[in-house]
Amino acid sequence: MTITDLSTQEYDSYYKRYIDKLSSRLDLREGFEIGKENIIAFFQSIPRSKHNYQYDDDKWTVKEILQHLIDTERVFMYRCFRIARRDKTPLAGFDQDIYIKPSGAKDKQIDELLEEYTICRQNSVSVLASISDHDLQFIGNANGGDMSARAAAFTIIGHEIWHMDIIKERYL
Repeated sequence: MTITDLSTQEYDSYYKRYIDKLSSRLDLREGFEIGKENIIAFFQSIPRSKHNYQYDDDKWTVKEILQHLIDTERVFMYRCFRIARRDKTPLAGFDQDIYIKPSGAKDKQIDELLEEYTICRQNSVSVLASISDHDLQFIGNANGGDMSARAAAFTIIGHEIWHMDIIKERYL
């Protein structure tokens, strides 16, 4: 299953910014494996002196961005799983900004965050392996809009690329 299988009716237009980051040839399940390697290599390459850097007072640090990627993946894989299982219950949105402070990301070492990321990603890969392509097409409701299970999963991959680009442009 590639991004070309995805219809714009399967997700809210807000998520287009992330979906558009993906290659049309990207296979969903392979994308999670490739993405894992890219994220780990990328964050390991960032100098330690930049881990707590913020380019403005109201912006997250590099470590907080990594924590945000982990938290977002958890939320979106939960959405993917529930929607694929035909749960029609509307799924609430989440306020990403309030998640950061209680996460304690500033006090974690980058290796701890990467271990947390790896475990989270392994769970996501396992969830995707348990869902058929047919079930990934099911559309539910998340954050007040239509979302297919596969759109939730593809969004995770594009969201990571989005934030790596921001780090390259504004943090390094």
